[in-house]
Amino acid sequence: MYVADSRASTSAHGAVRPSAGRRRAALAPTVLALGTVSLVTDVSSEMVTAVLPLYLVTGLGLSPLGFGLLDGVYNGFSALVRLVGGHFADRGGGRHKWVAGLGYGISAVCKPLLLVAHALTPIGVVLAADRTGKGLWTAPRDALISLSSTPETRGRAFGVHRAMDTAGALLGPLVAFWILRATVDGYDAVFTVSFCVAVLGLLVLVLFVPGGRGGAVPAERPTLRAALALLRRRELRRITVCALLLGLATVSDSFVYLLLQRRLGVPDRWFALLPLGTAAAFLLLAVVFGRLADRVGRWAVFLGGHGALLVVYALLLTSWRGSGLPYLVLALHGAFYAATDGVLMATASDSVPEALRSSGLAVVQTGQALTRFACSLLFGAAWTVWGDRAALAAAAVALAVCAASSLTLRPKGTVTA
Repeated sequence: MYVADSRASTSAHGAVRPSAGRRRAALAPTVLALGTVSLVTDVSSEMVTAVLPLYLVTGLGLSPLGFGLLDGVYNGFSALVRLVGGHFADRGGGRHKWVAGLGYGISAVCKPLLLVAHALTPIGVVLAADRTGKGLWTAPRDALISLSSTPETRGRAFGVHRAMDTAGALLGPLVAFWILRATVDGYDAVFTVSFCVAVLGLLVLVLFVPGGRGGAVPAERPTLRAALALLRRRELRRITVCALLLGLATVSDSFVYLLLQRRLGVPDRWFALLPLGTAAAFLLLAVVFGRLADRVGRWAVFLGGHGALLVVYALLLTSWRGSGLPYLVLALHGAFYAATDGVLMATASDSVPEALRSSGLAVVQTGQALTRFACSLLFGAAWTVWGDRAALAAAAVALAVCAASSLTLRPKGTVTA
């Protein structure tokens, strides 16, 4: 219980925590600063992501197999280093900002290296390094958001951050598209501008995010063993198991867009705009669902988001080809992310002690990322063997079963705000 007081307090991680009467009125400055960092960094990252497939296949002439290998590295490698980032952030009483800064710095340096990497192996090394940076910053950043907010406003805090992050994801492809049209050496210009934008995001982190070293150093230094031992906690174990189950039935975004393109015959030149529909819905709904999770229960909103994804699968399986189909599918797809991404981190934060907050969140993130990667491999294999509709039908059945299991296993302590 929080005692009303007219004075503001400062958390161990540098965030000013307002008095009880003001907690619902304003977010901590740290949350807004981190949201700005993510917005700027996502502009940089999504500029590269938007042009990378075309650059690798058309510009450098890589085979589809080579691109598939690089795509797997780009999307799956960060999951392997999140535990390391979370562990080092917790050691020494809160190095969250500096570990996150190291990750942002590594990712920024990789952008201009793409200018000189022209073969499969060096490009793979650069992309692996870039994803290493993302893996290092993800858990410490989310831990800072969690530690800078109160339990009553944690869902809203993550919602605001994810909305700002998604705004960057919307702007990045648009900036890349404009640069490609306005310059002669389009790809080189995209990578150069992306590097400059990434450096700007790193400067915002250094200048405006508190260092988080103001608190006392824990008597016992956090270890990897202690982080994994967090799964002995009943609530966190249930959260992690549910995240793993649902991750196994979450088809990757690329497959959703490909299925939608096949259903409607979307021309190739417009295919790159489909992710913008998901991102727009995510941006509009992230804060709404974050606040709703604080009020009615985070687990209810989290499972509701997977219900929206199940409806997406059902719509893609029907014979309806109306003009409203793409708008409805992309809106529900964005709603799925808005109701699950930040809400899961807010839910897990309630079950992890402050000294191991970054490590605990990394455990959940890593497990979910690995199972989603496994789902992509299984779905791709099923599509190859059975066809797209049979593969999607199997995924829909799996999602329904996993959601029902998660409803049974739901963590009891995460329903109330």
